[in-house]
Amino acid sequence: MDSTAPYLSSRAHDTAGGQALGLLTTGLIDSVDWLYDHWYLLALAIAVCWSVGEQVVRRLAARASAERMALELVSNRHFDPGLEEIFRRGVQLARASTAMPWWAPRRAKTVQIRLRADGSTPFRYRVEGPAGGERLLSITPFGPDITANRARPLVDEPRTHTVRAEFILRGKLTSPLREVPLDPDPLQPLVDAVSDLRAELGDLAEIRLDIQRAPKWTLRARRLQLMSAARRTERREAQRAARWLRQDASGIEDSWGGQLHQLLSDRPGSGAGRRLVMPPVPRRVEPAEALGKLAEDDHLVRVQLLVMCASNIEGRAQARLSQLQAALDVFGGRSRWSMRGWRLGPWRIGADHWPTRRGFERRWNLGHCQPPRANWVRLEEITGLLKPPTVNCRLPVLAGDLPTFVFGQPELLLQGIYRSPDGRQRLVATYAEDTLFEVGVGKAGGGKTERALAQAIGWAHAGGGLVFVDPHRDSWPRATTFLAHEHLAPRIALVDLNGLGPNPRISSWNPLGMHHGQTAHEVVEAITDAYASALAWDDATAPRALTILTATLTVLVAVNAAACQAGRPEDQATIFHVRALLSDASFRTAALAAVADRLDDETRSWWKTVFPTLSLDAFAVVLNPIARLSSNPITRAFLGQPTGAYNIRTAMDSRMIVWVCPGGNGPTDHLLTALLARDLLRAARSRRDTPEHQRVPFRPYFDELITLTGAAPETIAAMFEDLRKYRCHVHGMTQLLSRLPTPVRLSLVQNASTLATTAGSISAIASITAEWGDNPSPDRVATMERFEHFVSLNVRGHRVGPVQLRGPNLDDVFAAQARPNNVAALERAAQANAGALPLDQLTTRAAGQLGRVTAFLTAHAPAGAAVRLSKDNEWN
Repeated sequence: MDSTAPYLSSRAHDTAGGQALGLLTTGLIDSVDWLYDHWYLLALAIAVCWSVGEQVVRRLAARASAERMALELVSNRHFDPGLEEIFRRGVQLARASTAMPWWAPRRAKTVQIRLRADGSTPFRYRVEGPAGGERLLSITPFGPDITANRARPLVDEPRTHTVRAEFILRGKLTSPLREVPLDPDPLQPLVDAVSDLRAELGDLAEIRLDIQRAPKWTLRARRLQLMSAARRTERREAQRAARWLRQDASGIEDSWGGQLHQLLSDRPGSGAGRRLVMPPVPRRVEPAEALGKLAEDDHLVRVQLLVMCASNIEGRAQARLSQLQAALDVFGGRSRWSMRGWRLGPWRIGADHWPTRRGFERRWNLGHCQPPRANWVRLEEITGLLKPPTVNCRLPVLAGDLPTFVFGQPELLLQGIYRSPDGRQRLVATYAEDTLFEVGVGKAGGGKTERALAQAIGWAHAGGGLVFVDPHRDSWPRATTFLAHEHLAPRIALVDLNGLGPNPRISSWNPLGMHHGQTAHEVVEAITDAYASALAWDDATAPRALTILTATLTVLVAVNAAACQAGRPEDQATIFHVRALLSDASFRTAALAAVADRLDDETRSWWKTVFPTLSLDAFAVVLNPIARLSSNPITRAFLGQPTGAYNIRTAMDSRMIVWVCPGGNGPTDHLLTALLARDLLRAARSRRDTPEHQRVPFRPYFDELITLTGAAPETIAAMFEDLRKYRCHVHGMTQLLSRLPTPVRLSLVQNASTLATTAGSISAIASITAEWGDNPSPDRVATMERFEHFVSLNVRGHRVGPVQLRGPNLDDVFAAQARPNNVAALERAAQANAGALPLDQLTTRAAGQLGRVTAFLTAHAPAGAAVRLSKDNEWN
């Protein structure tokens, strides 16, 4: 075999390989050259592929976003979370953002926090996220102070003017935002920025914060980029330092001083020369220092912050956006929130303009998160946005929280004047059906009575019924100017017991009267309880007095029932006939004979067996208070009439406006007040005979509760406890809460729908501010201006406040309703409606009433009744 064959074969193989490599190289060069010449085709192919891929991703993201849920978080006034609780909530949100199908694009894997204000509510806090994360989002670490409600999608009506903005983090990428404390609430600047929104103008402001877990590969790439940049920076600094060091050394050696020093130091064999300069070594880059907040993977998220403001008035939306931008500056430190876009002179090109507007609206509508590269934060930086407003947040009072008062609407009760943060003032009200009981506290002259009068006058003009009990009568002349309307005159009655003038006109009332169809045992019980309340009787201290009075009243009420049945109501007995029944044997015999068949066996037995054993001294404790009432000509005339015109039950049912002025606060006045109060309680309870939906709302106003409760503490307390069931809603005013009897104080504070206080001493108002958790503090309330009030209110079952209101002034609020020329006519009509007659005429009638009652008893005694009585051992 030829020995050169393998060599030739190998050479041929190498030649073929070289030719193939050359062809490949030539082909690549030709391809590159072709692509260079036809670069637009490559760009077009890349664009087509990117466009197709983007469309696929968008469709998948839209499909994934359709399966989302929303929760609205509502915090109560005690919500005060700690940093750990908020941090845990942030961890939940970040974890919930990944509860999506495997095919969902990253832009759809997000949890969105929506902070929204539209003028109807102060601040709505919503969380929207994947449907798979509902359970994780619903169970919050905040405890019972947060209520998570499933929320429906929000649909906004189109506004005329809308502005949009996207905020990105400016500053060093690795620097954190400012650490904002929790007190005051970090949300306070944002709340203040939207506090003057007006729903009637179409104002709307919404902030959306999207939270997305950080992609690992993106984070690693960012870290590599930051570390490389840090090393390059360190090398440049080292090179710069070496350059300056060499320049400094060369400058020293080339200077005159350096040359002279070298000449003097030059000696043979010294070896002196140019000194050696060692350049500085680049400092080692520490990852923690170079990466900052990106050094650790834990609790690092990407965020997207979008803002939209709208209004139907030009300029308001842009101004609102500027306010929100200023509010976000609070979070700024070495890193800060800044509006994304470019500024060209007076123009800003941002989310409202091409080419970014369309992408903004897509992300806004679908809830997609495509944050800028710089928006990396740790959860600790955004703790202020991870929770609803706390107890440390001062929320504005909007029309949706506290309705605006409209004159003539029976659904509303005037409360005062609220000054909004932008300086606007409006009359605010509560809903009548929510205002069950109301308490006003404050020093004399502070405006609590004026506020109650404004409310009562507004309620009267709206068609409501009320009784205003004022021992001092000052409220009546103050109110008449604004009540002197023809359509109100038939409903107004004045019961004035102050006895002004030489022969005053007095109304009349028979507490024992049965001509209005009262229930006998309820009348007896009301008068007995009034006696016991005014005189501090109970079963332990005055059992015999209570028994005597009850038995006596039972007989007199039976007499009156018989008189009314016989068509002789003018022959009814009065409370002054208790003395005749106990001390006049002939009158007693006639009365017992006339009503024997109306008395139960126990009552007849008591009069037959027990009464004869009592001495005259036993009656003194019962008769002395009645004697005091009789000695006063005003009360004698008022209570001594058989058919009194005063009937509070009729007033309730017919929407009457009754002014009652008892006059004075002595022992006699206390007993009269106790009788009136107990009759009011009895009348309200008697509405049991009317279906609840047919009971007409009625509002008693009690001025000077200290005076009234001194006479009937248990009665007033029972009113604050029971009367709401009968649609009778009590309003009380007092200077000092501590001066009220304990049962009254506890009942009215416990049940008050509205609690108000004016300025006063710290010790006097501390009991009110304590009900508010000392927020505001007693010091702050004590230094308020005159006519200012702090008020807590109940609106649709929710507590509002305490909020500072200015008390309404009648001359300002109801200036259009003032009718000073009609006051005299109103006075006459009010007295006529109350059946008021001259004092001397009533006194004469009261003096002859005993004779008329005796004549009636004699004429209507059953045949043979006197004979039976004489055979029963004479009951006297």
